[in-house]
Amino acid sequence: MSSPKSRVEGKPQHLCWGVEGLTFIEDEEGSEYIENLLIRAEKGDVAIYVAFISLMEVFYITAKGKDESEALKRVKLIQSLAVRVEESNENLNVRAGAIKAKNRISIADAYIAALCQEHNGILVHKDPEFEKISPTVKEFRLPYKIH
Repeated sequence: MSSPKSRVEGKPQHLCWGVEGLTFIEDEEGSEYIENLLIRAEKGDVAIYVAFISLMEVFYITAKGKDESEALKRVKLIQSLAVRVEESNENLNVRAGAIKAKNRISIADAYIAALCQEHNGILVHKDPEFEKISPTVKEFRLPYKIH
């Protein structure tokens, strides 16, 4: 799997993801790529941004499939990784609202796309829902999860 360029003009490449922390935790297809990104983030080669709402998604997906105790552990694990959790702010709200108004996507996906726009980042994902907005953000697709 090829990788986005490490540095642009001496600055770290910005990457964004939604619940791809679960890909890493559950050792799903594409987890090696996520692990490599985390190693690069620790070295300062890339900056990985995670939208605040993605932590809620990790929690509810895990709580539904397992329990709330495991869900909390996973959220804390993701927060301990070399990622930058971006909280809601006015600019992010406006961008997410504009994306949501023009596309049939979830609110969480609108925030993730807005975060990518805000940081001129590459969206690393395995969610076919993002195909609806692919011209809106640069993306790198991991293998989609088959349900």
